Amino acid sequence: MTNVIGKVVPNIIKDRKIRIAVVGCGRIAQKHLEAIREHSKNLELRAVCDIDQEALDKAKQITGCVGYNNLDDLLCGSDVDVVTICTPSGLHADQACRIAESGRHVITEKPMATRWQDGLEMVKACDQAGVRLFVVKQNRMNTTLRMLKHAVEEKRFGRIYLVNINVFWTRPQSYYDHAKWRGTWEFDGGALMNQASHYIDFLDWLFGPIESVQAMTATLARDIETEDTGVLNVRWRSGALGSVNVTMLTYPKNLEGSVTVIGEKGTVRIGGVAVNEIQHWEFADKQPEDENIKQANYETTSVYGFGHPRYYENIIEVFRGEALPETDGREGLKSLELLIAAYLSARDGSKVSLPLEY
Repeated sequence: MTNVIGKVVPNIIKDRKIRIAVVGCGRIAQKHLEAIREHSKNLELRAVCDIDQEALDKAKQITGCVGYNNLDDLLCGSDVDVVTICTPSGLHADQACRIAESGRHVITEKPMATRWQDGLEMVKACDQAGVRLFVVKQNRMNTTLRMLKHAVEEKRFGRIYLVNINVFWTRPQSYYDHAKWRGTWEFDGGALMNQASHYIDFLDWLFGPIESVQAMTATLARDIETEDTGVLNVRWRSGALGSVNVTMLTYPKNLEGSVTVIGEKGTVRIGGVAVNEIQHWEFADKQPEDENIKQANYETTSVYGFGHPRYYENIIEVFRGEALPETDGREGLKSLELLIAAYLSARDGSKVSLPLEY
């Protein structure tokens, strides 16, 4: 595979550091920069990029890297292996396709796109270019959720009857006013697609294929195009039922990010501000690891958690030929499909069956 400056970009990189660039130097980019620094033995940050000169200057000062004002200049002037996209969600698809066409691998923040067809195009472009597409789902790395997933896979719940997910956070009007793209359909999506995206991801990742969804959304208090509050009912193919309740209007601060599972032989609740506390863990079959569940709990002041470094650990292992991706493009499409189905349901007042396409 040859990129635009005539360099061969290998899929396996064993004899040197993996060269990386970050596009978009805003809020979430800081988590990526921290993770890259933590893995400095394996990752080399070579460039940062932002159309906002102030944000770019700050990123250059923090990292000491070369800065670019636009993506095309970065792709033409840099020898990076992989580019991380931290720009507004509505830009991800076009940027991912351009990066792939240059022969670079792609890491994209959530959601991978704001439109279903855009997500499909991203996967297609990376396939055709022979490069990898990673979709960031750092919450999957949380020890609390890893333990829950293991319990589901070991069938400790027996038959799962009911799942409830709550995301009770707050985003004041000043948050949306800070950038014109926030709260827009084209570039951002609302509470479900943006803030609750990782929690929507739990629905398929933890509990399996979904049969149908039915949603209602509302814009109750924020001056934005999209919703600040939404509810979603879910039926899995297994017959289990579930609900998701999301609002960005919680007074006066972020209150809860939780998942509760009620099954034939087990009940679990993982709560805290961002699924960081195992609050109830009870199964009919007792296991030695049950005595250590409290050790999985951790303190956090950020809804982002601490999963980005672990996510990058998987990326490094993939490029070293030691692992498969935790979330590639096709895995990322699963939560995007659920989000689009939820918005279609809310718009039309109807139940939407999955998959969206056959």
